[in-house]
Amino acid sequence: MTILSSNPATEVELARFDPHTAADVDAALDAAVAAQRRWRFRAITERVALLRAVARVLREGRSRYAQLITSEMGKPITEAEAEIEKCAATCEHYAEHAPEYLADRPVRTETGEAAVLHDPLGVVLAVMPWNYPFWQFFRFAAPALAAGNGAILKHANNVPQCALAIEEVLQQAGILEGLCRTLLVEVPAVAELIADDRIAAVTLTGSTEAGAIVAGQAGSALKKQVLELGGSDPFLVLADADIPTAATTAAKARFINVGQSCVNAKRFLVEEAVADEFVTAFADAVAALKVGDPADRRTAIGPMARANLRGALHNQVQRSVEAGATLLTGGEPLQGSGFFYPPTILDHVAPGMAAFDEETFGPLAAITRVTDAEEAVTLANRTEFGLGAAVWSSDLDRARRIAREIDAGAVFINGMVASEARLPFGGIKKSGYGRELGADGIREFVNVKTLRTGTEKP
Repeated sequence: MTILSSNPATEVELARFDPHTAADVDAALDAAVAAQRRWRFRAITERVALLRAVARVLREGRSRYAQLITSEMGKPITEAEAEIEKCAATCEHYAEHAPEYLADRPVRTETGEAAVLHDPLGVVLAVMPWNYPFWQFFRFAAPALAAGNGAILKHANNVPQCALAIEEVLQQAGILEGLCRTLLVEVPAVAELIADDRIAAVTLTGSTEAGAIVAGQAGSALKKQVLELGGSDPFLVLADADIPTAATTAAKARFINVGQSCVNAKRFLVEEAVADEFVTAFADAVAALKVGDPADRRTAIGPMARANLRGALHNQVQRSVEAGATLLTGGEPLQGSGFFYPPTILDHVAPGMAAFDEETFGPLAAITRVTDAEEAVTLANRTEFGLGAAVWSSDLDRARRIAREIDAGAVFINGMVASEARLPFGGIKKSGYGRELGADGIREFVNVKTLRTGTEKP
C-alpha cells in the first residue's frame, strides 16, 4: 500500500511513498537503541545544545516548513508559521530549564543521605496526528530528548512530507545518528512497535478511540503511556463578562486551525441574560473570517484536512438541526475543489444533540443558553471529555471558584485555552492522562530513581 500526500485545498496529489519495510523498521529500532544508550550519558549541557540547534534550524526554514504544513494539511499559512515558531520557542524553553527540571533532588533521611534522580526510560514511540504536524511532535520531543531519551515517530499518514521534514530538521541540528527516526508505516504496524522490547514507552495524541486501543496494547506490554485525546471544551460566558471581548476571543478559540484542535472551544455556555448580545457579537466576528486558499495570508479558514472529516462534521450539523438546534450560519459543504466547510454556528443546542454530546472536530460552534452559572458548570461537566475550559467573568474571585468546579486539565479565565511550554498540558476522563510540557512533561518519560547512602540504625 502506498502512503499518499495530497493537498486538501485542491485535492491534487503531492507525493507518494512506499512504506518502510519490516527490515527498515528493525534497523531503525536497533539504531535508536544503540544511539540512546550513548545519548543518556551525554552531559545535560550537550543535550540542551541540540535543542538550541533545533530551534535555529526551525527558524531558518520557517517559510518552507510552514508552506509544507499548509499544502499537506490545509492550515492557513500565518498559523503554520506560528506553529513553527512555537516549536522553536519550546525547544529554547527546555534548553534553558531542563537542567533545573532534571536536577537531582537531595533528601536527608534519619539514617543517611538520599537523592531523587531522573534517568531516561529509553526509546519512546510517538504516534502523532496531522492537525499540528510539527508542534505535536516537538512538544513531546524537546523534553524527551533533553531527558536523554530517543524517539521513533509514527506520524499520521496524510502528512508524510511533514514527518520526513521533522527528521530532516533533527539531522540538520546535529542529532546523534539514529536517535530519532521517522517510520512511514501503516496503522497495524503500531501494535508491533508497541510490543517490541526496544520500545520503552509510548506517547499518543489522537482520538479517544485510538487512545483506548494504544492504551490496551501498551498496558499489555506494561509500558508507560502518555495519552492526549479528544476534547469538547466548554467556554462559559457569565452575565458579568466583557461580552465584546469574549465574543471576539470565542471566534478565534473555536475556528483557529479550521476548528481542528482538541482544545478548540466547542460548547459555548452563555447565561440567558447576555445570550442575544453574545450571539450577535460572535456571529459578527465569525462573519469577518475569510474562507479560502490557505496559502493566502488573508485567509482565516482553509479546508478541512480530509473528505471524511468534513463528511462527519456535516453529519453532526444535520443531526443537531433535526434535533432542534437553530442554524445561524454555514451548515453546508462549499462547492468546488477542496474539503471546505464554512464557519457554522448552531444556537439553542442542548444535551442529547450531536453538537453537544460529541466532539466536533471542525468549524462548528454550538451555543447553549443557560439560566445561571450553576447550570453552566453542570453542563460544562456533562461530557465524557476533560481537556480544557474557559470561564468569562469580571469577578475574578468568582471565576476562580467556578474554575475549580470544572472537570478539566486546564481552565483559562478571560482567555482562550492554549498550550505553552511553561505549563503542564493534558486532560482527564476520556481526554487522556499524563502531562506534556512544563516540568511535569519532562518527567513523564524518566525513571524517578531513589539513591540512598547510609546505614540502618542498630
